[in-house]
Amino acid sequence: MIPKDPVMLLSFVNLKLRDYYSSLSALCEDLDIEEKEITDKLESIDYHYDSGKNQFV
Repeated sequence: MIPKDPVMLLSFVNLKLRDYYSSLSALCEDLDIEEKEITDKLESIDYHYDSGKNQFV
């Protein structure tokens, strides 16, 4: 359901956060995904969630 490639996942998640969700936890709850799964994969390419911006930067 979500992209496996970290770069594609970054694009997918940031788009969803920008357009549809007020937080990472809301996105994960709605898509039934573990937050740690997303954060771990994106940390592997040196991106971290910024709750103030509601984006991975």
